Amino acid sequence: MNEAQIKLKRMESILLELIPEALGQLNDKRLHDLEVLEVKCSRGRSDAKVYINPNEYSESQKTTYLNQLNKARPIVEDFCLKDQGWYRCPKLTFEFDTQFEKFQNLEELFKKIAKEEQ
Repeated sequence: MNEAQIKLKRMESILLELIPEALGQLNDKRLHDLEVLEVKCSRGRSDAKVYINPNEYSESQKTTYLNQLNKARPIVEDFCLKDQGWYRCPKLTFEFDTQFEKFQNLEELFKKIAKEEQ
């Protein structure tokens, strides 16, 4: 792992800690309970995708949460800037994580293939 990759991982881990803290300080109580699963920064650390646990939310709730998060994005970015003393903060993009659903779909496909082979 080279120095650039280490800096990238360090920023991701710092953001993973700071974003839930920033969401917890907002006036919107609904955003306090969101679970941040992962943060992935771009190579230049100018953008970051924030993945949120989607398990207990319907599609309409997800849309509402994403709208609220997009409105709160500048506040969260400002919180990260002030806390860390950075010159600039990555532009945050919030998404609900779909990896678990994809994994479940793959498991179901493998089970169907196994049944067809027998």
